Amino acid sequence: MGDRQTPPLRMRETLRTWVETFETFILEVILEDRPGKRAAVARWVLHGLSFIFALAVKLRRFLYETRLLRDSTLGVQVIAIGNLTVGGTGKTPVVEKFARELKNQGRTVAILSRGYRSKPPPLSRRLVNKLLLRDDRTPPRVVSDGKSLLLDSETAGDEPYMLASNLKDVVVLVDKDRVKSGRYAIEKFGCDTLLLDDGFQYWRLAGRRRDIVLIDYQQPFGNEHLLPRGTLREPPSHLSRASYVFITKSDGNTGELRARIAKLNSGAGVIECEHHPLYFEDVFTGEQHGLDLIRGIKVASLSGIAQPQSFEKSLIRLGGELVYSKRFADHHRFTQQEVLNAINRSKKRQAAAIITTQKDAVRFPKVDRRDLPIYFMRVEIKILKGARDFNECVRQICFR
Repeated sequence: MGDRQTPPLRMRETLRTWVETFETFILEVILEDRPGKRAAVARWVLHGLSFIFALAVKLRRFLYETRLLRDSTLGVQVIAIGNLTVGGTGKTPVVEKFARELKNQGRTVAILSRGYRSKPPPLSRRLVNKLLLRDDRTPPRVVSDGKSLLLDSETAGDEPYMLASNLKDVVVLVDKDRVKSGRYAIEKFGCDTLLLDDGFQYWRLAGRRRDIVLIDYQQPFGNEHLLPRGTLREPPSHLSRASYVFITKSDGNTGELRARIAKLNSGAGVIECEHHPLYFEDVFTGEQHGLDLIRGIKVASLSGIAQPQSFEKSLIRLGGELVYSKRFADHHRFTQQEVLNAINRSKKRQAAAIITTQKDAVRFPKVDRRDLPIYFMRVEIKILKGARDFNECVRQICFR
């Protein structure tokens, strides 16, 4: 049976659907995948808004550089891992790799996330704080205390929940104010190393800081336009702030991209990596299977990520015959009916299994039907070039 929803939930679902439809339209306009006069007008409007966004970025940077906006130091190591562009660079596995390596070297690590698309605090509390012009004194959400997973994916956000699931001995906190969550990590858990998930643009937390910037080899600087006409959060020239650059989803032919990175930042270490599949795991039972599971069989894909094409191509490379794919907006929270629809349509195309990503799997509802198995593909970062730079980065953090 499908979801039974009360009127408020139906209204919320309708609003969410409208927002995701609008986001999909804007993304197709940005990438020039949407034809027609309406899309052309939208591109013209977005182009004008990009100039305003560029001025805002410059102004914000100027205010921090002149100390009109103050940053904070907490006396511990800070590693900000982020992007110049929005979404799709494969940041979460890189954060996981850094956290694991630093933990293995004896550091007490906390991952600080803003919890994008996580369940917000109660509206009443937010309104009171706004009206009284006071800071939110609520402690950060503890997704993991380094011992146990304490929140569900809706409350925590999919990426913090996924990191906490994969890193059982690392503290994971969620709060938009990462100065506050950093202090909490230090005082409550004795952390000496803070990893800022998606933190390249978070300038409030400074001190002993290293900036790690991820660049997607397939779309390194998007369409070269700033938001909202393009996908750039900052101009490519701001890569000069990076301590290290990760080229993700690399195929090894990166000479031209490396030359451009060197022009923008000649002093940064460059590390190339790929997203390496490990195994398939049943979304509902937890049963694990080797990568040969899909070799030679018909499969379907179901995803709500920024760049589903890369995921779908990886299934084909592993020998699967992709007969059906259903894509949703990034961070989409699946309903039971959507999963049932995907099962029915996949079966019509004679698919033997549905494959999703781990990031999507944490947003799946409980589904009782088991007539078509659903697996997520577990991946990790595999360094192709620049292992010495990566090891040196970890060494400097650990022994500074």
